[in-house]
Amino acid sequence: MTTEITKTNPEGESSIYQSTQSFEFAQRQAKSLCESNLVPTDYRGQKGLSNCLVALEMSKRMNLSPLTVMQNLNVIHGKPSWSAAFITSQIMGCGRFKNFDYIVTGKDNTLSVQCQAIRLEDKKLVKGTAVTMKMAQQEGWTRKNTKYQSMPELMLKNRSATFFGRQYIPDLLLGVQTSEEVVDIQPIDVTTGNVEIVVDQQEKTDDFGF
Repeated sequence: MTTEITKTNPEGESSIYQSTQSFEFAQRQAKSLCESNLVPTDYRGQKGLSNCLVALEMSKRMNLSPLTVMQNLNVIHGKPSWSAAFITSQIMGCGRFKNFDYIVTGKDNTLSVQCQAIRLEDKKLVKGTAVTMKMAQQEGWTRKNTKYQSMPELMLKNRSATFFGRQYIPDLLLGVQTSEEVVDIQPIDVTTGNVEIVVDQQEKTDDFGF
């Protein structure tokens, strides 16, 4: 996915709402976008015009192409939500980590997935919250989403990437939930509390009280 910066007004302002000129410019952009058949359905036509403006504002704040935002910002139950693939791409493309990976252990009901990476700022190994099938069952995710039965490892990877993103790059996600969070449950707040920095890969998994 592209992470190229796209200027959305001639003054290079950080928000489409900073001035009358930038807002009027954004409105013209939104009109051209909503008339295109290449943008997702929620952004098309007069009804999608306001969604295009929101996407333009988010693209300014995140330094992303408006089309990148539109392609990855889904509207589910009336709420905006990121795709899990987008969060993973943000983690891998933000330039803050290297060797991002999924640690998969167990199988069936003991299946567990945890994300880890080397943080470039201090060269430390950092780990996200481990996500397990037991957690998915206890939280009711498996009842609301049958994909936990047909592709459990992928679903747990999506969740673990989301947890890692919430813990270590919350500024790049703007507080927007993922599609899985909107569909399954109200999100668990994993950005608060103590996040353990793991130096030794053999150390125990962080304890977040789950």
